Amino acid sequence: MLTPTLIMGGIAGVLVLAGYYQGNNLHITGLQISAKMIVQMMPLLLLALVIAGMSQVFAAQQEAFITKWLGPESGLRGIMLASVAGTLTPGGPVVTVPLLAGLLRSGSSIGVAVAYLTGWGAWSLARLPLEVAILGWKFTLIRVASVCLLPPIAGLIAQTFFSKAT
Repeated sequence: MLTPTLIMGGIAGVLVLAGYYQGNNLHITGLQISAKMIVQMMPLLLLALVIAGMSQVFAAQQEAFITKWLGPESGLRGIMLASVAGTLTPGGPVVTVPLLAGLLRSGSSIGVAVAYLTGWGAWSLARLPLEVAILGWKFTLIRVASVCLLPPIAGLIAQTFFSKAT
């Protein structure tokens, strides 16, 4: 976690310095906008972290269930379940990635994990209303139809070629 934090800090520092050197107090304006976003986003971020933490605790308690339904022996059933679960998972990577880490620690297979994350990224039910509102029904339907097989295929590929690597 330290390396991504240092990278983000470096990028932020470079952008603040770029704003400073461009003049017109761009760095101050940018930091003021950032402060407003922090105030708006902090409650959501805190709740997302609580969801992620509690999900990991519950996943650890359900190890036998997770192994049965999402483990290496679950096959296509587990991959399809994970694809749908990824689609239904609300929130950003702050929720999704820790939840997935908990599932992996509790016996989920690599194919299921890849299908889950791909379903979350490709299908994302929570994103659909925004897509329809901004891009329209036609585009949204074309996009969903174009990616509908990606999560299960990605899960099968990962399970077939990488299941021994984890």
